[in-house]
Amino acid sequence: MFAKPVPGRTTADGEGDVVVLLIGMRINRFRAVHQWLPVMVSMIRMLRELDRDPGRGLLEHVLLTASPRTYYVVQYWESKEKLYAYASSPEMFHHRVWGIVNRKERAGKVRGHVGLWHEAYVVPEGSYESIYFDMPAFGLAKAHGQVPVERRGRYARDRFAYRSEAGAAEKRAG
Repeated sequence: MFAKPVPGRTTADGEGDVVVLLIGMRINRFRAVHQWLPVMVSMIRMLRELDRDPGRGLLEHVLLTASPRTYYVVQYWESKEKLYAYASSPEMFHHRVWGIVNRKERAGKVRGHVGLWHEAYVVPEGSYESIYFDMPAFGLAKAHGQVPVERRGRYARDRFAYRSEAGAAEKRAG
């Protein structure tokens, strides 16, 4: 269950674009448990649904809290197309939950007890870098693999400059 740290400095082995989704909720009224608890449970249920079907494109996720009111998930996706396909797929739980939210909003039954948010990013190769020191694979490294830092460069500027074969060919063609 607990991953052992990888000694020394490592970096993520990502190639190409990286797709990151930050998604979360904010409890606006603690006493309205009947409003925010179903949202929290839904977030966990969606993650379990995605964990059961790796072909959907979720590579890794990290659950975090920003305060006693704010909870969010950092998600790493295979592609923006797979992220969109999951979000809009009628057979997936996300689609059903957003249908409920939209119906409540149209009916004027949303009372502001819980806030929802997401931010999605497509980060081009050469615009991200990472370093981990005595850490098990985490975040980007868990999503894309973990390699000794020397494979990508000892300094951040070197890791930013790294290009995979496909990325280098795309840069030459563009």
